[in-house]
Amino acid sequence: MIEDCKKEGWLVPSDLVVKLLQQAMQRSQNKKFVIDGFPRNEENRAAAESIMKIEPDFVLFLDCSEEEMKRRLLNRNQGRVDDNINTIQKRLKVYFECTLPVINYYSAKGNVRKIDAERSPEEVFEAIKDVFFELKEKHGETRMTP
Repeated sequence: MIEDCKKEGWLVPSDLVVKLLQQAMQRSQNKKFVIDGFPRNEENRAAAESIMKIEPDFVLFLDCSEEEMKRRLLNRNQGRVDDNINTIQKRLKVYFECTLPVINYYSAKGNVRKIDAERSPEEVFEAIKDVFFELKEKHGETRMTP
């Protein structure tokens, strides 16, 4: 099911994602997590907050233009079934319709740390490190989601 969703550019159903995350977190010895690519829509966000009782300390938002995203995805040569222009365009449509409103939700709460992802990988990495160091100094511990 997950592979079919990826191939078509669809989002994996929230209940499945939340169950998988919850299982992985329960099996872990850690109390802090970096969750990549979740929540991707309002349903994911609401499920995580109500079922798992998770609200992130911050959301790391890697901001990049559509053109640059397309260029990078088409040139990454990982052999993924979803690295084609049609699927990428579907994924971008889903992003603007479903994911961006979640980012805006967290932004309104002051939880978004925005990184200019148009820069080189090394510069982006340094900017991300700065966010973590700043939050560690401020809070002593962090939790994170996309």
